[in-house]
Amino acid sequence: MDLLNAIILGLVQGLTEFLPVSSSAHLRIVGEFLGTGEDPGARFTAITQIGTELAVIILFWNDIVRIIGAWFRSLRGTIPRNDPDARMGWLIILGSIPIVVLGLLFQDQIETTFRSLWFTASMLIGFGLLLGLADWIGRKNLKLENLGYRDGIIFGFAQALALIPGVSRSGGTITAGLFLGYERAAAARYAFLLAIPAVLGSGFYQVYKSIAVPCTDGATNCTPEVYGPLETVVATVVAFAVALVVIKFFMSYISKRSFLPFVIYRIVLGLVLFVLLGSGVLAA
Repeated sequence: MDLLNAIILGLVQGLTEFLPVSSSAHLRIVGEFLGTGEDPGARFTAITQIGTELAVIILFWNDIVRIIGAWFRSLRGTIPRNDPDARMGWLIILGSIPIVVLGLLFQDQIETTFRSLWFTASMLIGFGLLLGLADWIGRKNLKLENLGYRDGIIFGFAQALALIPGVSRSGGTITAGLFLGYERAAAARYAFLLAIPAVLGSGFYQVYKSIAVPCTDGATNCTPEVYGPLETVVATVVAFAVALVVIKFFMSYISKRSFLPFVIYRIVLGLVLFVLLGSGVLAA
């Protein structure tokens, strides 16, 4: 049953990581309805996100190689530091700082308090409304070439909010981009690139912690691990395969349509979650 549950959670992770609906919220909720009836945990969530991020690396490989190459050449002075690709490298580094700092400062709360389903329901609705507002009033006339360091920092803090399940890494970053006036596709593309260092760093850090400092029943300030190494690896592989399809669909979808369906879905899911919590069907 644990292996089947891991496959289900991998499917959920792959389906929701890049949609603005919060994959960590969905893993948190779905985990309650599986055979274990428990939160899969922040550690399991972070590690399975490695799989979805590998899908980003494969699909955006040419962009990533070009950006990294330009960034190193700008350090050597062979190309100007304001070269668009070199500047994008600096913007990704700058935008990654907030989530690293806040992730370390609030690590205990992220792994425990912030995983309360009351938080999750509130964030689903609140940031769903913000996404809808941003999509409605945003000018949507700026491209990635217009991205400056101020906007890069704003994007970075928006991404850091995704440390709380229910916010959504892509949703928070895209919302900030829309408020700043960026096109839907441009905001999403930068959100995907910006997530690479943060997700891989968090995921591999949790891999290290699971080996060096396992979270057991006797440990404090963490949720005991529900799934073992085999189940976690299986979920990660499944998430990777599903994400390859979802990313292509999402980038095609937002180039032509609004985020309204995702906004409605978030609000409905949040309200249903409040009802389930209030009626005692789920424990926070």
